[in-house]
Amino acid sequence: MDARMTALVLIEYQNDFVKEGGAQHAAVRPVMDSSNMLANSLATVEAARAKGAAIMHAPISFAEGYPEIPAEPYGILAGVLASKAFRKGSWGAQIIDELTPAEGDIVIEGKRGLDCFASTNLDFILRQRGITHVVLAGFLTNCCVESTMRSAYERGYRVVTLIDCTAALSPEEQKMAVSTDFAMFSLPMTHEAFLATLQ
Repeated sequence: MDARMTALVLIEYQNDFVKEGGAQHAAVRPVMDSSNMLANSLATVEAARAKGAAIMHAPISFAEGYPEIPAEPYGILAGVLASKAFRKGSWGAQIIDELTPAEGDIVIEGKRGLDCFASTNLDFILRQRGITHVVLAGFLTNCCVESTMRSAYERGYRVVTLIDCTAALSPEEQKMAVSTDFAMFSLPMTHEAFLATLQ
């Protein structure tokens, strides 16, 4: 895999998911802990950046009062509203300190829903940079990661999903996504297997 044509897309590595006290942290912590997800992710970013891959951060945030969410939300967005997560300008919405974007990293602006492509310029940036391989890591495995995976696949990118750099709300959801859905729309890999192929 040519690093110059590869982008590592980091989905929602924000305090509300990753850090103690975050609005959604307690829900994802068991899966994070079971796979050593955060440490794996940090190691992947460091190594991929050193090899010359593009590092792209895809945080989600909502204005105060959540005007971007329907008046009667359901599903995952209802959970976001109920927990008051990812409020723009809040500590919870900030990218974690360990992944503060470095010089040359790209922060994808405008993510308001599940799919990183839907309301952002991610596709434009990838094509402008000549990216052919999109590597996904982050939250939630069967939600934003999977939605983005499907979109990247349909847009013709070669998609890799890092099975030990993702986390869902339960071990059951994590297992189901990794064992059934990932291989339909991506090449599932551990972070070590991905880094071994990145040249």
